[in-house]
Amino acid sequence: MRSSRKPRSGSRAAETPVSPLVVAIVGRPNVGKSTLFNRLVGRRLALVADEPGVTRDRREGPAKIADLRFTVIDTAGLVDGPKASLEARLRRQTERGMESAHVALFLVDGRAGVTPLDRHFVAWLRRQDRPVIVVVNKCEGTAGRGGVLDATEFGFGDPVPMSAEHGEGLDDLYQALRPFVDAQAEAVAAEVATDAPDNQRLSLVIVGRPNTGKSTLVNRLLGEERMLTGPEPGLTRDSIAVSWIDHGQAVRLVDTAGLRRKAKVTEKIETMAQSETLRAIRLTQAAVLLLDATVGVEHQDLAIGSLIVEEGRVLIVALNKWDLVDNGQQVLDQVRTSLSQSLSQARGVPIVTISALTGRGVEKLMPAVQKAVKVWSHRVPTSALNRWLEEASDRNPPPLVSGRTPKIRYVVQVSTRPPTFVAFLSRPEGLPAGYIRYLTNSLRDAFDLDGVPIRFELRKSRNPFKSG
Repeated sequence: MRSSRKPRSGSRAAETPVSPLVVAIVGRPNVGKSTLFNRLVGRRLALVADEPGVTRDRREGPAKIADLRFTVIDTAGLVDGPKASLEARLRRQTERGMESAHVALFLVDGRAGVTPLDRHFVAWLRRQDRPVIVVVNKCEGTAGRGGVLDATEFGFGDPVPMSAEHGEGLDDLYQALRPFVDAQAEAVAAEVATDAPDNQRLSLVIVGRPNTGKSTLVNRLLGEERMLTGPEPGLTRDSIAVSWIDHGQAVRLVDTAGLRRKAKVTEKIETMAQSETLRAIRLTQAAVLLLDATVGVEHQDLAIGSLIVEEGRVLIVALNKWDLVDNGQQVLDQVRTSLSQSLSQARGVPIVTISALTGRGVEKLMPAVQKAVKVWSHRVPTSALNRWLEEASDRNPPPLVSGRTPKIRYVVQVSTRPPTFVAFLSRPEGLPAGYIRYLTNSLRDAFDLDGVPIRFELRKSRNPFKSG
């Protein structure tokens, strides 16, 4: 049974394409689930480390073995715990992964052999009404033979011995999965996948310091408990991408780990998680910087915002936990002042007040994102640019440089996303930075480009009478 909770009006979580098989990798902690996931998707998408409990949110990816194509889900380790504990919430994440899968790969550690915890969860797997393939991992060389023999006791058929780290045993896994792939392909041959082409999809990343409510916001947008949430700081350790449809717009929504100051990051897992978050920012189109409104703007918030703007991405600031704020106008004024002082290169960044927990104001977030992305993608005609240049130069001529006034001959827009303009003049090195800021702000005012980063470059114009 899938979750009965409905997405918010006008939105829906994008369905997984129905043509490939969906395979969930399950097992107790530290048996190599994320290593196998990375092996099947062909790249390092999931964090991997020699300690249990690294994976917390489930992650999906397109996988292949030779000509087999399917979707694979990496899940948290199967653990038991009290109802409200982190362990129980991790277990529910794994259960939701199983609900969306057609078949499960149950991993055991061939070197350690079958453990009591493995046997405990075999009983759980029998209740899931899903086919199960037992995979005995860490069987490189002659290691793990005893584990393979022990795993036959589960009654799920012949175990598949392999080494996810070294890529051994993929041919046996191919043979085990082939019947399921073929059966699923036949069952859905007439159906059409709903995913939009990548060039029509908006990529949106949710970033911020730890414990600001990023995963809660993602769950609120999707209308389901897709991400693990709770009072413990640092629950999200990986960057998790989810396909989503918002009012007809395909969105690749990415939840990320909280970003702390480098000096405070000492553990290997957090270092890896921070690198994944920075990578997500570099690859996205737009970023929502989530702030805790009860705390206000801190130095790390401004550092994250500066990074987003320097990468040329759309920035939207969301003040979360707004329902807990008494002096709202004072907080808003303080945030606007801090942003204007620290992010002058993206003047007028949109600010949205929300409560991800209650849903208050969340409906304003995506319209603000869409509006900013439209500005970010805007192209100004060259003729309009040069009319603007003439008026701006007449209103405030360039200052003298070595006794001469630099002449800006013309301006063109060379690209969008972000809007990038190039001005050609005889002596670009002589134009003061203050005058460049004047031109940039004048551009914003003339063509309604507030709220997005603008790049304004200078180039030396060629002398047509000079040979060569």
